[in-house]
Amino acid sequence: MAARVYGTATVREGYYCNFGVNPDYVSVLRSGKLRIVGSDEEGEVRLVELPDHPFFVGSLFLPQLRSTKEAPHPLICAFLKACAK
Repeated sequence: MAARVYGTATVREGYYCNFGVNPDYVSVLRSGKLRIVGSDEEGEVRLVELPDHPFFVGSLFLPQLRSTKEAPHPLICAFLKACAK
C-alpha cells in the first residue's frame, strides 16, 4: 500500500525522535498479519501496514511535517481518500 501511495518502493523521510520498535519483538510482528514495509539505513522498523485493511499504515516518521496545503504528503492524501470511502 505504501509503495503504491508513494509511487515508488524507496523513499526518504525525516525521523525526529528516540522511539522505535523493540528489536526483540520484530519477529513477533512479522509472524502476524502486520507487514513491516519500511526501515531506515540501520534496518530499524519505520513503516508498517495491514494489507487487508482499507487504510492501516503506521509510521515512526512524521508525514505531517513536510505536508503543506500546496503539496500535501502522499500518505495524508491516501488516508483522507480512504476516509471518504
